[in-house]
Amino acid sequence: MRWNLRMKAAERGIWKSTEMRRRLAAAGLEISAGKMSSLWTGTPTTIRLDDLDIICAVLECDTAALLIHEPDRAAARRPDTVEGPENRAAITPRFGRHRSLPPA
Repeated sequence: MRWNLRMKAAERGIWKSTEMRRRLAAAGLEISAGKMSSLWTGTPTTIRLDDLDIICAVLECDTAALLIHEPDRAAARRPDTVEGPENRAAITPRFGRHRSLPPA
């Protein structure tokens, strides 16, 4: 996935993260300067769905405009070999390895 916040913000005339943060606050989303900076400069590893709804409302777009699917990147992470059920290694459980005792 590619995070497209800055491009969508630019399309709405928002060129600075402080302006975006101000508009989010006006829409009901108080966001810290640090979190806004990470959303603005890079791809977030996580984002709350409620926050994403407000961002979409401020930018007047849908989630597909902010989260762009990149099938080539997903395909690159796929293993080269295709494993069927007959080729999978058996999984053996590890019983009793370094487990702590429950509280008394």
